[in-house]
Amino acid sequence: MTDKKRETLRALKFTLFSISAGLIQIAVTFVIAHFWITDEEHYWIPYLIGLVCSVVYNFTVNRKFTFHSAANVPVAMLKVFGFYCVFTPLSTLWVSYFTKTLHWNEILVQAGTMLVNFVTEYLFTRFVVYRNQVDNDGSQTK
Repeated sequence: MTDKKRETLRALKFTLFSISAGLIQIAVTFVIAHFWITDEEHYWIPYLIGLVCSVVYNFTVNRKFTFHSAANVPVAMLKVFGFYCVFTPLSTLWVSYFTKTLHWNEILVQAGTMLVNFVTEYLFTRFVVYRNQVDNDGSQTK
């Protein structure tokens, strides 16, 4: 398989796993918010739990099936954690600004945030987390 085809397939897999991770995040957040946290002031709790579940799932499946990486798992996960230590507060601030200050539609702002997250996470994962450690777990033939 050519490098271009391999990268296209990698991007497609990442996209599909990211969609499923987004569904996991929405489902977990909704269930916790609906059944346990009912006030808007504490919505960040189910949001954070849903986000963590989504990130752990996405990291696990993409490491194995998308990037085929045998990279050091704790180090790779620490890099992803660092990404979210930056992305989560920034996205929380801009979502609040666009929805509360500028009164933009919440669904459109969330969709835009998910798109920004998807693109930046793919680039960060591919070129920082697994930079030179892609297709080295023995499951991919060149």
